[in-house]
Amino acid sequence: MVLVSQSRETGHRSPETISGATGIPDTPGRQIILHLDMDSFYASVEQRNRPDLTGKPVVIGADPKQGKGRGVVSTCSYEARKYGIRSAMPISQAYLLCPQAVFLPPDFPAYGQTSAAVMTILRSYGFRMEQVSIDEAFLDISPLGGFETAQAFAEEIRGCIRMRLGLSCSVGIAPSRTIAKIASDFRKPGGLTIVTPSAARDFLSPLPVRRIPGVGMKAEGMLFEMGIRTIGDLAQQDVQVLIGRFGRSAIVLHQLACGIDNSGVQEGSGETKSISRETTFETDTDDVEEIISTLDALVRSVSGTLSEENLRFRTLTLKIRYMGFITRNRSRSLTHFANDPVSLQSLAHTLFREEYDGRKIRLIGVRLSSFEKRDTAQATLPL
Repeated sequence: MVLVSQSRETGHRSPETISGATGIPDTPGRQIILHLDMDSFYASVEQRNRPDLTGKPVVIGADPKQGKGRGVVSTCSYEARKYGIRSAMPISQAYLLCPQAVFLPPDFPAYGQTSAAVMTILRSYGFRMEQVSIDEAFLDISPLGGFETAQAFAEEIRGCIRMRLGLSCSVGIAPSRTIAKIASDFRKPGGLTIVTPSAARDFLSPLPVRRIPGVGMKAEGMLFEMGIRTIGDLAQQDVQVLIGRFGRSAIVLHQLACGIDNSGVQEGSGETKSISRETTFETDTDDVEEIISTLDALVRSVSGTLSEENLRFRTLTLKIRYMGFITRNRSRSLTHFANDPVSLQSLAHTLFREEYDGRKIRLIGVRLSSFEKRDTAQATLPL
């Protein structure tokens, strides 16, 4: 019997619990991993900050320009998803699907501040924690000793985040991080899904292979060609056949499909890896003044994030996409860490002069990487 507990909490409704068995058995000594994923994070922050947007389709991304805009959807509210809008969709297509939606530019400072508040709540419980993105994290809650206690703990976290921040999240609890992540996505939004060790394989079996983290469109297509559409199909496939098609990495994929996954929480690996911003021009342009003005705005944005997160960087990467989707990247690493905004702008201009060849540009972006925490008592170093 599948031992999966599922509950959904939306708005002010009481959680609904559906269980395949009476209670959820404890498994002393086994690893218990919790994955928390904020629901439609950017759009939910906007709806919280602007109550007039509650219940409306909200799309975060580029200006749609009445269906003629360039760029893509960053994310959208669940109300917008009902119209078929999805992340990474061209913004023009999103407008055609739902022209009455509220289209907003990203407010990264607001999202960053809210993310920090979420992570502070999670860290306050004292468990080993791994932040993997701005809106999701893993906790190793094995010390709780069993899945019944883990369920009560998850309910407490969800209630705390809703009460303090006015936001909802979905939670998955399982014997491993990968299954916990799949579980957190199982009942979105506002869901709680608990997969016990004995239930893992039966839980995974009917799910599409695309639910496995890391299986993208290309891998999905290759699996489809082999007649593999569900995780259960994958579990039944001869592992040697899979190795012949995908290489040695297929061993781990096959084990996961069988419910075998020993991956755990790696504390500290959630540190900021990069800070990036990019803009798609409304029309391809070779107007250098317009390009530089846009580049400066991007530099100011990443510089602001550096300051908010108290970081210094070493590497700056300039991204240029020319007509025909030809993309070029140029990077430069400094001999020391820095965060001076004026010098950062100067370096971005230098990379632009070195890379730009005069063709019309469709997109420009900047990315900072290789960070260290800045000592607030230490003077800022120029580039």
